[in-house]
Parts: sequence; C-alpha cells; structure tokens
Amino acid sequence: MAVKIQTNYGLIDIDNNVISTVVGGAATDNYGVVGMASKNQIRDNVNEILKKDSYSRGVVVTQQDNNVSIEVNIIVSYGTKISEVCKNVQSKVKYNLKTMLGITANSVNVIVQGVRVLD
Repeated sequence: MAVKIQTNYGLIDIDNNVISTVVGGAATDNYGVVGMASKNQIRDNVNEILKKDSYSRGVVVTQQDNNVSIEVNIIVSYGTKISEVCKNVQSKVKYNLKTMLGITANSVNVIVQGVRVLD
C-alpha cells in the first residue's frame, strides 16, 4: 500500500515502508523514548536475537481514501512522564511527515508497550 499524492507534474507514490521509517526516526528522536516495540511479539523476539533494530518495527500505517492514520508502539524510559513523552512523539511525527514527505496525518496514536530501566 502506498500514499498517492497528485501534483502538477504527475503522481507521487510514497511506500508505507518509507513512511514507517520516517515515523520511527521521529519517535526515537524524542527524550524518554528508548526503543520501538512491535505488536507482533514473535517478530519482536526474532529481531532481538538477530540484533536488527529497525525504525519501522513498531509503526503501523493505515490509509482510507485520503486519510492517513499512524500507530506508533514505543518503549519509554523509567522516570519520565509518559503523557508528555507521548505528546512530544505525536507532534514530532506530524511535523516530520509534513516537512519531509508532504503528508498530513489525521491521527497519530502512541501506544506505550513497556517501561525500561536504564543502567
């Protein structure tokens, strides 16, 4: 599935993997976010074993008509205010999507899957 943007010069297709990578990079760039989590625990455990940390691992992009909604699954660090971290992730994701790809997300849902104590 890809997001299609019509311009004066033609049609632009942006693949969901590109959107997921931009969203994951924006999410992990925030203070308090220590990693991405996957909704699929089997895939998450395989990535732990193989040491493949991907920005797009915890991102789900859905599109209906011209509406794009994003779901971000994150792990936060212990001692941070979770609501503020989530608000920062939402605003950073919306900003990066708009400036980098020209996509306006209708909703950015942040799901905190865990809290990690940093050593």
